[in-house]
Amino acid sequence: MPQRELFLGLMSGTSMDGLDVVLVEFDSAQPELLQHRQYPIDDQLQQQLHTLCHESPDELHLWGMADRCFSEFCAAAVNDFLAYYNISPSAITAIGSHGQTVRHQPDQSPAYTLQLGDPNTLAVLTSIPVIADFRRKDVALGGQGAPLVPAFHQAIFSSFDESRVILNLGGIANITWLPGTPAGVTGFDTGPANTLLDRWFKACHPNHDDDFDRHGAFAAHGQVLDDVLAKLLNDDYFKRSPPKSTGRDDFNLTWLEKHLGDLAQFKAEDLQATLVELTACTVTQAIKDWLPERPETIFVAGGGAYNPILMSALKAKLPHCGWHATSVLGVAPQHVEAMAFAWLARCYMHRVPGNLPAVTGASRPTILGGLYLP
Repeated sequence: MPQRELFLGLMSGTSMDGLDVVLVEFDSAQPELLQHRQYPIDDQLQQQLHTLCHESPDELHLWGMADRCFSEFCAAAVNDFLAYYNISPSAITAIGSHGQTVRHQPDQSPAYTLQLGDPNTLAVLTSIPVIADFRRKDVALGGQGAPLVPAFHQAIFSSFDESRVILNLGGIANITWLPGTPAGVTGFDTGPANTLLDRWFKACHPNHDDDFDRHGAFAAHGQVLDDVLAKLLNDDYFKRSPPKSTGRDDFNLTWLEKHLGDLAQFKAEDLQATLVELTACTVTQAIKDWLPERPETIFVAGGGAYNPILMSALKAKLPHCGWHATSVLGVAPQHVEAMAFAWLARCYMHRVPGNLPAVTGASRPTILGGLYLP
């Protein structure tokens, strides 16, 4: 009988507003989500993280401070999580910690990707081994270092009965193509999703209790600006063929201003509605352009799955596909990515490659991450 193993998965996405912590049980290759909690990132730490996403003075000092502060925040979250569920640290095989991406430039020469959150500090403060630094081995092998979740999608969401797409609507949107056979799995980042929606909403509502447009209510009051949408869709990223990946250092308010000029010339809710349409257009066009056939079913993960305005826009563009949240496959949309990094940590411990070269462009499959002991 396979040995039961417990892993924690930690994920903080491009929105930088919170840390998802999940407890995952493995008694075979198939994982089971046992518990989950989200921990909000306080305003001061959020500001440190946002600052590091762009060029700024004294970056090395800011990096060093944020690296420790974020890892201490993660450790406090883990310790609270374990206390809340009455779990001993010794029961956990390892923590899979993604860290916080602050720069992702896989197309630079030389290419690089940077995630902060010192795993040494996390291991010491939790007394649990940590697997971290998942992306840079793939980059070292000529890959994009992203997206990494398609391997997890293949492991737990694929079906021999139908072709599927797993659409992750996080800060960045990415898709995983799962044909009815094991061969041919692919995936890539399609462009912005919540990162632009959240940043524009926050810029327009600096004192709002929410950091995002809950239920798409703000966008619902706006009208899509077709001429603005056309300018945004002309960005070179959307025309590039996969493998490709991107991040918030590419898609941000500065990117909007570069394409549109002074954003104050637009009604705020109209621009929000247009950004929703941008995500819907780029996701569905990527499916039409780069996948070998139309999927029968699309399963949606990430926070965008809870935005009914965005979901309506997507469904209108691919009406003949079945659309479902990943909940129907057993994992709620907001837990998929954190669960993926628990799975990648287990892959490391069992010496199993965690990347898909067809997705990232790496020269070969490889074991991802490194081990950091308490």
